[in-house]
Amino acid sequence: MNSLMAVLAPEAVVFQSAAKTSQEIVLILARKLERLGYVRPSFVDAVAERERTFPTGLKMQGGGNVALPHADPCHVLKAGVALATLKESVAFANMEDPGERVGVDVVFLLAINDKDQQIEALQTIIATIQDAAAMRALKCARTLAEIKSVFG
Repeated sequence: MNSLMAVLAPEAVVFQSAAKTSQEIVLILARKLERLGYVRPSFVDAVAERERTFPTGLKMQGGGNVALPHADPCHVLKAGVALATLKESVAFANMEDPGERVGVDVVFLLAINDKDQQIEALQTIIATIQDAAAMRALKCARTLAEIKSVFG
């Protein structure tokens, strides 16, 4: 099992969300992680604050943009990653140019309290999102088995 699948919270995967804003999808995913005992109640506000200061929208070659919102480890009780695919893109501020908005199709909400595990999960995510075929499969996924097949 790769590092991302080891921390992906299956109950915190949302397929084809109809969320209209970045704040809405982050709230949906953060509340799932909170209900499942992964994060403290302070997590959602910490993620929102971090997104204002250090945005995480990533523009990818060939489309399929992603966002990787997260917060400091002090808001995390146990490691977990929530994932959402979106019916329609929602705008996140661009990680490289915070003044630019990026239409994001897939959101990985990281709740990781171990720096080494966070690096491994990020490496897996980055490798996947750079693969256009994997991103197409991820955007179209409707089941957890389909998500697992993307990440190997």
